[in-house]
Amino acid sequence: MSSPPISPKLSRHGISAAARVAAHLPAAALVEQALTRAEGILADSGALVAYTGSRTGRSPQDRYIVREPSVEADIDWGKVNRPLEPARFEQLLERTCSHLGGRDLFVQDCSTCADPRHRLNLRVIAEKAWHALFAQCLFRRPTADELATFESEWTVLAAPDLRFDPKTDGTRSEVVIAISFEQRTIVIAGTHYAGEIKKSVFSVLNALLPRGGVFPMHCAANAGPGREVALFFGLSGTGKTTLSADPSRRLIGDDEHGWSDEGVFNFEGGCYAKTIRLSPQGEPQIWGAIRFGTVLENVPLDPATRRADFDSEEITENTRAAYPIEFIANAEPSGRGGHPGNIFFLACDAFGVLPPIARLTTAQAMEQFLCGYTAKVAGTEADVTEPQATFSTCFAAPFLPLRPVRYAELLRERLQKHHATVWLVNTGWTGGPVGVGRRMSLPNTRALLRAALEGSLSRVSFQRDPIFGVEVPSECPGVPSEVLRPRQTWTDPSAYDTAAKKLAEMFRKEYEKYK
Repeated sequence: MSSPPISPKLSRHGISAAARVAAHLPAAALVEQALTRAEGILADSGALVAYTGSRTGRSPQDRYIVREPSVEADIDWGKVNRPLEPARFEQLLERTCSHLGGRDLFVQDCSTCADPRHRLNLRVIAEKAWHALFAQCLFRRPTADELATFESEWTVLAAPDLRFDPKTDGTRSEVVIAISFEQRTIVIAGTHYAGEIKKSVFSVLNALLPRGGVFPMHCAANAGPGREVALFFGLSGTGKTTLSADPSRRLIGDDEHGWSDEGVFNFEGGCYAKTIRLSPQGEPQIWGAIRFGTVLENVPLDPATRRADFDSEEITENTRAAYPIEFIANAEPSGRGGHPGNIFFLACDAFGVLPPIARLTTAQAMEQFLCGYTAKVAGTEADVTEPQATFSTCFAAPFLPLRPVRYAELLRERLQKHHATVWLVNTGWTGGPVGVGRRMSLPNTRALLRAALEGSLSRVSFQRDPIFGVEVPSECPGVPSEVLRPRQTWTDPSAYDTAAKKLAEMFRKEYEKYK
């Protein structure tokens, strides 16, 4: 690593004594640095493998938003958006900058939003080379000409080796993820989990874009041969990345998008795919994307062959791959598409009572969107070791700074204007709850989605589910008819009725919060 003088642009972030600064290194150089600095090892595929220690998922209880006058009235304060006083943030920021000073730093200038009208320029300053590579994979990469005139609007300080002291720093733990909208700065300290970088920026966009009439969405998006767009909403582990990676359709993005008056656009320049039980048969596109330039997070390797063991939960179920979206062969290079014709709400149903697919009315779509039912999948958050039923409003509660009804209003406006069909898809269990039933068959789910996208489901009859009130198709090519009705998959129908009514009552109580 060379030793150039510190850039004045870096010192304006409060870091004035860094040992060496490497800016905008190519992926190969970042991999070299990560290996030299013992930050990771190479897999036989050429991917860089990094391990994050005790934090193998997000730390939501350590996430804060600075309580500043310009945003105080807009933020939905509470357990998700924990307030942090400006003076306290200044202290944490000063400690972070002091920690980064004197260390080798890696700077990655990048941006968000494929639609240039809504673009946000970022500067990621990281003490780990692999975190800089992660940012390079996940965000949009400026061209050389763009870098020549690049001006960052937001700064991300990634200091995983810094540990805060709750007694002296006033924090809950040694970890801090803090967002200041007035200083346009994100501090991430005490955790090596790279997903915090991605999701903190997503939270910023969720606060800023609605001001310009853009609906920010926690969803994947792809487009068919006729350019028709489909959206896939869902929390981590529900199948957004897997189901949107369809060889017959062009991938717009796997996780975060905006819906403007012009259509849908990707926030990111890469993908962050769960890899637990990844196989070339089940997810060939993701499998093919794991190569040199990809970051594998917490994936065990065979010590002799360096082959990744994607079936292993030895470290966490939340194993990940971060890679540029162009590593997917049929990715849409523009990152943009038109207005969606189909919207899928993916729910990982831990009770095993929801049908594998159901058509929703606009009113039902609003209810499901505000409830955001799914199950927390083991490993996606600290202290979550097994699936747990949960409601996450707008399928994105951990990342929503504004009140949920603000996002719901944006969805309603677009459904009314563009008449998209909304589907509820169960990617969780059938035949019984977790521990009794079995996980939904991925080939069956793909067949159901294909039928919806191609229009064949619109030509079959539908029956109203007596408990949930949704419309369930009577048949689907390639899918056994009994699978479509979960009650028939249970050995004890009365037990199904009890569980289904319990979940329906949970829906009702949750929706009461927003009515």
